[in-house]
Amino acid sequence: MKFADASIVITGAGSGIGAALARHAARLGARVCVSDLDGDRAKAVADEIGGVAAQCDVRDEAAVQSLIKTASVKQGEIDIYVSNAGIGAGEPSHAASASNDVWMLNWQVHVMAHVYAARILLPQMIARKSGHLVNVASAAGLLNQIGDAAYSATKHAAVSFAESLVIGHGADGVGVSVVCPQYVATPLLGLSDEDAQSRASLLTADDVAAVIAHGIEANQFMIMSHPAVQGYAVNRARDHDRWIAGMQMLREKAIETLGTARAETLYKLV
Repeated sequence: MKFADASIVITGAGSGIGAALARHAARLGARVCVSDLDGDRAKAVADEIGGVAAQCDVRDEAAVQSLIKTASVKQGEIDIYVSNAGIGAGEPSHAASASNDVWMLNWQVHVMAHVYAARILLPQMIARKSGHLVNVASAAGLLNQIGDAAYSATKHAAVSFAESLVIGHGADGVGVSVVCPQYVATPLLGLSDEDAQSRASLLTADDVAAVIAHGIEANQFMIMSHPAVQGYAVNRARDHDRWIAGMQMLREKAIETLGTARAETLYKLV
């Protein structure tokens, strides 16, 4: 699916990867609907690139339906839908310590938001035998995010749902991609482009956006901005017990070296 003259919707596009991808898509000639929970941020990015802004809470199915309707009216049938919105709350202590509300928030944003979009767009895309659904997951969906069980579990579910989409509807002409980046310098981690300059494992949002755009245009299912993640996933599949032991060691090293095993600091060790 080419970006030139395509109608694209990107959620969570008021900052971070979403905003970077919106700018990249506009440069490639796409008509871009910039959506975010924060309507002011969405408008700022949309004004910058000459796109359409739409406030949307992706936890609400009716809001997702309204977003798609608004974008379709203003810029034509949706060719590419990037379900990018995400959150990361961490956990207060042990792996089951996050509240039910936090678990449900992760489930709604990281899984059901993808389902809501596909529920309305799939019939349209199947009917015209074209379109591309992009679910932004995480390397945590292939591996694990130490210190955030709710994030890891729901990102695994996001990868699985994307697999179901492409297995069930690839033959219908519907493209599907799942994006699994590792550490990216975004507001989600409280990091900036300057932080990325000193760490090879820490990419900027612009770096990741370029990889995503290339993957979509190449009709690539698994899009990995960090090549090392594939090796980690292979090691996990080859010997799960050994991989677990390695992750336990990484957690211990983070606590000893950094004083914490939270995501916003772990990038310093990989």
